[in-house]
Amino acid sequence: MCKHVLNAQVSIRAPCCKQWYDCAECHAEAQSHPLAKTMEMAFICKKCKKAFRKDMSTYEESDEYCPHCDNHYVVEAKTPHAIVGVEGDDARIDSRMLKDERVKGSANKTVVLSAEDDFSDILG
Repeated sequence: MCKHVLNAQVSIRAPCCKQWYDCAECHAEAQSHPLAKTMEMAFICKKCKKAFRKDMSTYEESDEYCPHCDNHYVVEAKTPHAIVGVEGDDARIDSRMLKDERVKGSANKTVVLSAEDDFSDILG
C-alpha cells in the first residue's frame, strides 16, 4: 500500500531494478539509485491483479483503462494531508465534548453587605 498516493490503482515495474512500486517516491525510499526512464512501462492492476504493458510514445485516452477489467487507473492522485481536528457527534445532539468555559460561583459570596456583617476583614 502506497503512503504517498492513497488511491494508486496500479503498481509500476521499475525498469532499473525490476521491482514493483506504487509510485516513484516509494522507489526512491527503497533504492539508492535513481529511477530509470523508459517508454514501455509494465503495470499490475490492483483491481484484477493482472499485468499489462503500455507504450508511452503512443499513449491515448483509451489506454487509461486496464485491458483486463476496464479499471480506470489514471486518476487524480489523493495524497495524505495533516489535519488537526476533533471527531465527534453533532454538538447540538450530544454536547459532552464541548468545554463549559463558565466558572461556577460560590453560594456564600456576595457584593452586597448587610448591617450585621463584620467590616473588620474588609477595612483591614
